[in-house]
Amino acid sequence: MKKSFFFSYEAQYSQSHEPSGLEKEIWIVFHGYGQLAEFFIRKFLPFDSPDRLFIAPEGTNYAYLKDFEGRVGANWMTRHEREVAIANNHRYFDSLMSSILEKFSVPPKVHVLGFSQGAATATRWASQWKMPVETLVLWAGGFALDLKLESAKHKFESTTLVMVFGDQDEFLTEERMKKQEELVKELGKEAILMNFPGGHVLETDILQKVIHLKFDR
Repeated sequence: MKKSFFFSYEAQYSQSHEPSGLEKEIWIVFHGYGQLAEFFIRKFLPFDSPDRLFIAPEGTNYAYLKDFEGRVGANWMTRHEREVAIANNHRYFDSLMSSILEKFSVPPKVHVLGFSQGAATATRWASQWKMPVETLVLWAGGFALDLKLESAKHKFESTTLVMVFGDQDEFLTEERMKKQEELVKELGKEAILMNFPGGHVLETDILQKVIHLKFDR
């Protein structure tokens, strides 16, 4: 007889600096499969400032990246107990953001970026989070295919959607791209599309443009 129960769990995250409560914007950035937050956030450190805070949650599933020793990476879920992992992730992110935002007397603008597997994770969470999302950036990934479209359509109505793809990304097949186009259309959104000559990576020059995109609207 299989059962489950709740208990307190310690999760890791990385931040670009200690929040002052005076930042005007927060970026929640979700890493890809097999990555760790402490290394992933390094890509964003050049854009850190007193007005801009980066928060990188870390997946709670860990595994060796090769064989049974060496480097360890994290992921957001596997097929096993998938729905439980999604629910746990949402509680984790909600609690994390509540603990950070309680330091603010004036709520900052919140931007969400998901890379690779982190893109689907970001869309699931952001679509059900109680706070507004200013910008949703999906990089080398896309909307979760099991997204609840009606609630997501309402939640992202005023959210700027940015989708970034490397033209040599081996994981982005024509079939996957077509499915994402259909999902974006069903959500009634127009995405800002950005491409760069490269593979399955965060490219610094494009990342700079994405982070500063809001000032060009």
